[in-house]
Order: sequence, then structure tokens, then C-alpha cells
Amino acid sequence: MGAFRRRAGAIATPRRGSKGLLSRFRTDRCGGAQIGVVVDANDEERVGTVADGGIRLDRALVALFPDLSRARLQGLVRAGCVRRDGAEVRDPSAKVAAGAQISLDVPPAADAQPAAEAVNLVIAYEDDDLVVIDKPAGLVVHPAPGHESGTLVNALLGHCGASLSGIGGVRRPGIVHRLDKDTSGLIVVAKNDAAHQGLTAQFADHGRTGPLERAYAALVWGVPHPRAGTIQASLARSRHNREKIAVVSEEAGRHAVTHYTVAETYPEVALVRCRLETGRTHQIRVHLAHRGHPLLGDPVYGGAFRTKAARLPPEARDALLALGRQALHAELLGFRHPRTGETLRFESSIPPDIATLVNALAKA
Repeated sequence: MGAFRRRAGAIATPRRGSKGLLSRFRTDRCGGAQIGVVVDANDEERVGTVADGGIRLDRALVALFPDLSRARLQGLVRAGCVRRDGAEVRDPSAKVAAGAQISLDVPPAADAQPAAEAVNLVIAYEDDDLVVIDKPAGLVVHPAPGHESGTLVNALLGHCGASLSGIGGVRRPGIVHRLDKDTSGLIVVAKNDAAHQGLTAQFADHGRTGPLERAYAALVWGVPHPRAGTIQASLARSRHNREKIAVVSEEAGRHAVTHYTVAETYPEVALVRCRLETGRTHQIRVHLAHRGHPLLGDPVYGGAFRTKAARLPPEARDALLALGRQALHAELLGFRHPRTGETLRFESSIPPDIATLVNALAKA
């Protein structure tokens, strides 16, 4: 059970309630309404009373229980874990009246799904708030149809399940951003709700006002011109294949920006370093393919992969066939620590499967 934190302008007078439970009264402003709360806490249930109503349930919950993120509270509402005056409420936007008693059941970690599993992790950094993982290719980030086990989430629950208990019961505990299954490299995971909120805010800001950095190494067909530039093209799910992402009009998709620089050139191929300004699904893969330079080994956006591969020198062709995935690696990740404010920056070397291909290309 996390401590109740005092907000600016709040009055918190702790008192000892019945059965030794800690109770507090607090008044807060949320959306223009005054909220008073008497909170009795144990391991599973939290209770609060709204002084003045007229606001959404999820906003009232945020004010009552500020140690839990709004996203998590909304998930608990939809899961049937919230009662208003004894009646279950599953709509986060439902209005709450003055004097309404709100009960919140927080599922214990033992009930969280997916299950903890012993999956080897390469940890670049870890503290009480977050962990930075150097993800191998082939590891799915979170459970999904067809991948219910053996994911990064399963591994995290096995590695630091007690730390993740604050966000247990959610299928994507701690996940702030994603890497595709067959993209290797650095990914940061939050170990508590406060860190999750702080990191999510930085990713949503796309590094405009902070030190967020995301850089990738990619092998592409051909040499992009100019050798350094910016690709700005909106992205959305393809209307013809929901498994693919497509470039669409600005009005029809989500704004997406990729900055790139050609680092090395080889016969038929270039090593490109990309920096993300936004982080959309398949962004680098789609943007470079849109420019006529799909990633080597990309089974979805690779286009004339077999025809192009046939023109490579034998050693490089064999290395590409052995790669078996898109040649994309998240080699740099930087962000501000959500608690200390320290700027953290991590680098990951190109993994052996891509390095073998690069070496073969360099010999050609």
C-alpha cells in the first residue's frame, strides 16, 4: 500500500482509525470541485468520500488516490473494481455526486496476469523506479494473441514481480514504449506508477522539452538521398491489411517524424542511423520503405527482398538469410529519471546477427 502524498493546497490530518488502520482527511481541488476524503486503507480495499460532486469518476479517483496513475484507475474501473455507494461502476466518465462513497479494490500481485516466468534478461540499468533492458530479437514485449507467454512482461514479473505489484493485474505492467518482436535493443520499463507517469509524459512530449533520445541502426536497400534528412509522413493502419501500417494523408493518420543519416555505404546497401521525433508503430520501417529504401530482412515492408538479395556477394547473402528478421536495432536511449531528474543515456552495440551481415557487406 503506497503512502498518501499531500498535494499543494491540501490539508492532511492523519488519525488512527478502528482496527489500527490509518485514516486521513484531505480536501483537494479537482476540475474546479472541492473533494474531501476519509481514507481507510488495508492491502486490498481503499474507501473515499467525495465532498462536492459533479466531476468524472476517474478524476475523483485520481484526487482520492494520487499514488495510482489515472490509466491504472480507469483500468480498475472497467475491471469492476470500483463501487459507488455500494454499486459497481464500470464507466470511468460516470459523474459522482457530493457525499458519494467510493470503494476501490486493488487486486493483489498474486492475481496479476500474465504469469511470472524465468526468462533471461540483459539488464543495462536498474534501480527502484525503472529497469532498462537490452531486448534480443524474437522477444515479444507484452502478451498478445499467439504470444501469451515467454514475453518481456512475463520475464519482468519473474525478475521484479514485487516491484511491479503496484501495476499488477494489467497485461502491460510497466510498459512505457514498445519495440517490435524482431527489433532488438534498448527499452525502459517502469517499476512503479510514479515512474510510469513520469516516463510516459516524456515519451508523449517526444523530447521537445526534455532529454528524451531514441536512436536506431538500420540496414536499408540502396542509399537514401540526401544522405541526411527528415521523413515526415503521417501513419495509420492499412485499410487493406490491418497487420500493416501505411503512409496516409495528414488528416487520416498520426503525425510521424524520423530523422536519418547515412553512416556507411556498401554494394546495394547502406547503414542508416535514425532518430525518432515521434514513436509510431513500425515508424522507421514504413518511413524508409516509403522513401524506396526498405530494411534488409523486413518480411512485411521489404518489397523485392529476394530479388535484391540475389545481387549480394555470397557471404553477405548467406548472412542476410541467416538474419531472419529486419535489420533494425535500438542502439541509444536517453531520458530524464522520473524521480531524481538525472539525465540517463544508454548505448547498445549492434548485435552479432546484424554485425555479421555488416562485416560481410564491408568485405564486398
